[in-house]
Amino acid sequence: MSDEIWTVKRILDWTVGYLERKGDERPRLSAEWLISAATGLSRVEIYTNFDRPLTRDELDLMRAGVRRRAAGEPLQYVTGEMPFRHIVLRCEPGVLIPRPETEVLVDAVLKELEGKELPRVLDLCTGTGCIALSVAGEHPETVVIATDISPAAVSLAERNTGALGLGGWVDVLECDLASGVAPAFAGTFDVLVSNPPYIPTAVLAEQVPPEVRDFEPALALDGGADGLDIFRRILALAPDMLAPGGLLACELFEEALAPAADLVRAEKGWRRVEVREDLTHRPRVLLAWREER
Repeated sequence: MSDEIWTVKRILDWTVGYLERKGDERPRLSAEWLISAATGLSRVEIYTNFDRPLTRDELDLMRAGVRRRAAGEPLQYVTGEMPFRHIVLRCEPGVLIPRPETEVLVDAVLKELEGKELPRVLDLCTGTGCIALSVAGEHPETVVIATDISPAAVSLAERNTGALGLGGWVDVLECDLASGVAPAFAGTFDVLVSNPPYIPTAVLAEQVPPEVRDFEPALALDGGADGLDIFRRILALAPDMLAPGGLLACELFEEALAPAADLVRAEKGWRRVEVREDLTHRPRVLLAWREER
């Protein structure tokens, strides 16, 4: 890119071609996101402002963004945001990027909360806060405690909470799973939800795309040999956290769902276990309900 005039259309066409040559699987989408981030135009407005010249500052942002994307960095980190359900979340390196399949997990939680007044939800391994903030935003007056062991994730989740005006309903804690939750809350949660690290170590090393493996934090991805290391710990603490009849809802690796369901059935106090598919029809979400007592 030289210092000559670059219009929106010219920068769009150039970026699409350049990223395509660099191996980007969706170069036009990447180009649209990068232009939106640099100019403030929506993806629709890009196509109604083809003749608009970019300013020098906008060109500098485009250069930096294209360089990062061409190196394989996830688009969400480059642009700094990610749409999720009805909200837009800030995304930053060091924190797991929300995935569309996690919306299935949120759907299950919201269904469970229907008709409940002032329900309580515990969200473990919150990351950006996508689950906690979606639940709190879509089911008003839900009290959510969200935890993460990563200081970077906690900081980001707190900022996303503030940006969405949900600070009165979502409390973000830095701790290992539920270790920082006040004892007074034990046994009071209607739902314990988590998208924990769940990719088996060997799968992470050998099968996960470099865009994920090389840029997103292993702390949020690696679930141990069978992908269930963190799930086992969550299952162990769930009976103490959930109210009678409460729901445990976890997103897990597709091949780990059946073993995870067997782990739940082997424990006392669970009355029902269900596995649900994600948007690609792969097993993704485990749901387990406590006995009513």
